[in-house]
Order: sequence, then C-alpha cells, then structure tokens
Amino acid sequence: MHALAAAAVTTNSLQDWIKSNVIPLLILIIAVTLFSLSRKGNNAKSIQVVVGVIIALAVLGLATAGTASAVGASIWSTVTGL
Repeated sequence: MHALAAAAVTTNSLQDWIKSNVIPLLILIIAVTLFSLSRKGNNAKSIQVVVGVIIALAVLGLATAGTASAVGASIWSTVTGL
C-alpha cells in the first residue's frame, strides 16, 4: 500500500496519448472542413483556416517539446537587445 503512495505522478502518458490520438483526429477534422469550404468556393476562408492551423500546431509543438522558455527568451532578447 505504501509503494503506491510513493509512486511519482506524471503526465507523460497523457501527453503521449494526446499526441498519438487527439492531434491526428483534430487534423483530420480540419482537413474535412477545409475540403468542404473549398468545395463551396470560399477559398479565402480556407486559407485563413490553414494559416490558423499552422500557427496552432507550431505553438503546440513548442509547448510539448519543452522549448517554449528558450524560444521566449530568444524573442525577448531580440526585442530588448539584451
């Protein structure tokens, strides 16, 4: 019983599950949405969605890779010149 209480709780398996299941499903839903928008002739809306998806995936990649603080520090040093 005490061995269970001493086990470390991490979110690594949850992160792996989200990466392997939720993200591909969302990309599939977005692809179907883009297909339907382009079939209706609404190409401007399709491009807006594509750009939004690319930005969202980049942010998600930074957040899950653990490099967000390094990228933030780099951007901050570019802005402030420090």
